[in-house]
Amino acid sequence: MADFRTHLGVAATLGAVVAHGGWQAGLWAFSEGLPVLALITFGGILPDIDADRSKAIRLIFNLLAIPAVVAGALWLQARLDPGPLMVACGGIYLGVRYLGGALFCRFTVHRGIWHSLLAAALCGLTATALSHRLFALPDRLAWIYGAALALGFVIHLLLDELYSVDLTGARLKRSFGTALKPFDWRQPGNSLAMLAVIVSLSPWLPPWQPLVDLVAQGSAFWR
Repeated sequence: MADFRTHLGVAATLGAVVAHGGWQAGLWAFSEGLPVLALITFGGILPDIDADRSKAIRLIFNLLAIPAVVAGALWLQARLDPGPLMVACGGIYLGVRYLGGALFCRFTVHRGIWHSLLAAALCGLTATALSHRLFALPDRLAWIYGAALALGFVIHLLLDELYSVDLTGARLKRSFGTALKPFDWRQPGNSLAMLAVIVSLSPWLPPWQPLVDLVAQGSAFWR
């Protein structure tokens, strides 16, 4: 499989291409393209969140702790004085960074449900819902950022599959087919649980029409 540097480098490079291309095509402003680049790059390492003791899982939970603190501060600022608010934010950071990471390692298996298109959809829709509800972004921009994260996720899965093909020996490695799969067929219960979470996000998502329009515009640009 591809290593951490490969995933990060490829995702960042393709993210830059997409961010610049979308800006040139008028799909988003230059300033809006910077988060697109960041989200595609982050999505490019996100599937390895299930790899115990990897560089990816440490970086991912460090990065996830930051928006968790921001969200917690926004929610608690009207309820707590500055001193307790600082303590609460510190607790949120430590909880996400260390407790969240430990629990994730305990209950996930590498190349399991988190290496699937279902997981890509979950991450993309979650980013869309947070952008729309928590950060109050316009519907179209919320879909753009969710799609960017999902795209980076899929780039990671494609790279893993490409590295499962041994061209020098003209054979497929045992890892072939374990990354770019629709769901985890070995543990269908996990896939059903993830699907239930996806369905539960529906009330928090913006209308779907801006996403349809975005896909149509993007398809016309690449023709």
